[in-house]
Amino acid sequence: MNNPISWQPNPDRVRRSAMHRFMGMQGLSDYDRLHEWSVQHPEEFWAELARFCDVQFSRPADTVLARPDNIMNAGWFGGATLNYAQHLLFDRSERAAMIAYTEHGERRVLSFAELFESVERVAAGLRAHGVGTGDRVAGFLPNCPEAVIAMLATTSLGAVWSSCSPDFGTSAVVDRFGQIEPRVLFTADGYHYNGKTIDSLATAAAIRDRIASIDALVVIPFAGSGCALPEGAVWLTDFEQADMALSFEPVAFDHPLFILFSSGTTGVPKCIVHGHGGTLLQHLKEHRLHTDLGSDDRLFYFTTCGWMMWNWLVSAMASGTTIVLFDGSPFINDGRRLWEIAEREMLTVFGTSAKYLSALSKTDLRPGEAFALGHLRTVLSTGSPLAPDGFDFVGDAVGSSIQVASIAGGTDIVSCFVLGNPLLPVRRGEIQCAGLGMDVKVFNERGEAVTDENGELVCCTPFPSAPVGFWADEDQQRYRAAYFERFDGVWAHGDYAIACSDGGFIINGRSDSVLNPGGVRIGTAEIYRQVEQLDDILESLVIGQDWDDDVRVVLFVRLKDGVSLDDELQQTIRQTIRRNATPRHVPAKILAVDDIPRTKSGKIVELAVRDVVHGRDVANIQALANPDALNLYRDLPELSDG
Repeated sequence: MNNPISWQPNPDRVRRSAMHRFMGMQGLSDYDRLHEWSVQHPEEFWAELARFCDVQFSRPADTVLARPDNIMNAGWFGGATLNYAQHLLFDRSERAAMIAYTEHGERRVLSFAELFESVERVAAGLRAHGVGTGDRVAGFLPNCPEAVIAMLATTSLGAVWSSCSPDFGTSAVVDRFGQIEPRVLFTADGYHYNGKTIDSLATAAAIRDRIASIDALVVIPFAGSGCALPEGAVWLTDFEQADMALSFEPVAFDHPLFILFSSGTTGVPKCIVHGHGGTLLQHLKEHRLHTDLGSDDRLFYFTTCGWMMWNWLVSAMASGTTIVLFDGSPFINDGRRLWEIAEREMLTVFGTSAKYLSALSKTDLRPGEAFALGHLRTVLSTGSPLAPDGFDFVGDAVGSSIQVASIAGGTDIVSCFVLGNPLLPVRRGEIQCAGLGMDVKVFNERGEAVTDENGELVCCTPFPSAPVGFWADEDQQRYRAAYFERFDGVWAHGDYAIACSDGGFIINGRSDSVLNPGGVRIGTAEIYRQVEQLDDILESLVIGQDWDDDVRVVLFVRLKDGVSLDDELQQTIRQTIRRNATPRHVPAKILAVDDIPRTKSGKIVELAVRDVVHGRDVANIQALANPDALNLYRDLPELSDG
């Protein structure tokens, strides 16, 4: 496989990069050798990385890696203590720590000094309420500065933070927070989306009433909804305390920091526990080395508090980077709002989803022409595989000098397996490389590593950002079943992928949604890449339907206004897929739909649609942002005939 190079790093930028400096400190001259060293000598690599990133251990480690042959139960930095929040609050200067926007264009700036003082007051309030090490605190919050403040206050105490966005319904939140039994729930009075102000207080009160462990409901004035404060709730200013200095509780390297949740579309969400040290060290590596972030940078990522990219974004303050928050619809003001922010704040790194870039490419907006983006050097993309046309769109419509860094990993590891690199070229349609310290390969069904062919994305040796475990999974059976039953002793991530011979990676969708017509395994992203390059198609969803003792490919498409799925368009779709993929990829049925169901973080739910088409119940529709869309796929007469 030899995809064309679409971007080459500037030699001066390479020489100035932290990755180049770190590589030189190890006496190595190229990334392949650096990566090989990092996975073959993990104790040395992770210890060197901690020194390079100035990780502040309250107590040094006795051993860097115990049980190196046991990826599921490897022990990292045994005996060491540290605190995640301390690393994000090291700066007490007046430099901007956070810049926050609403979709209306309202702007707030908090300096590092102001952030520290705000965290100090909330942490004191939590301590006064009796919150301490190991207690859980939850946020039902928009992407606002107070969400970051509450998280840092919680984790400074050694308590555990968990959050989701306020568009979740009551049952969906209870399914998550009810499992972990938080002491305190932070919420806002409401939030804005697509020009509307939506009340959060009634839902927050219902959540509190259904989770017996919650004994404080703290409300942040954010949207000005005008709704009355629920009985027993307090405003944030009344919860804060001003008489206790902020301190940082030293905790073990693997002490719980965050609890994140799986999508929950196939059952009650899994509660995935991530530790202080593993999260911090992995994020420092990805920010400083792979993204080349420092104190002169401004990082934006479009996310909500219910997606792990929020945790990833916030951690960038440990590298001295100013983070930029946005809450609302990315398509407000005809999709211009995010680029207005990019121009005004002189963003250096702009992060978004592949779906956003795909949708933007079908509008008339060309950000590089409409806005002054001279400071922007990298566009990050995740959430779903970025099609080759997405790489083209950024290069053509945003800027030819901009690095397109597609990244992939997920909630399971609160970070990336494969991602960008300032030293390497970008090849059209490929993720640049495996992350340092991540022994990533692609296995065929026999458990053999393969290149240039589809298989299962795996990691073969331990890495510190693996989950501490699942909450209340005492015998680790659910944790083992999630990642380690496919290949013994190897992390199977659940992505269908290609390891390219040039060192890059292509993600072809989730392996549990792989299509299998005639026994040929097809990744869903292989079809999306072809279909969504057509201007008349806004987005698509593909499933395998059981049919005549086999599986047939069924494609659903959401069309532009005024476009109909006539014979000519169907023929164009089929010819495009056949020409650029294989005849096996060509769908047996193509149907137009008005909406495509997706999770709260924007990922389409192929498995849920497959269940509906086959007449099976969907286990947890509360996990969906638009559950009513599933009704569009129920009892379709077009799928009951040949």
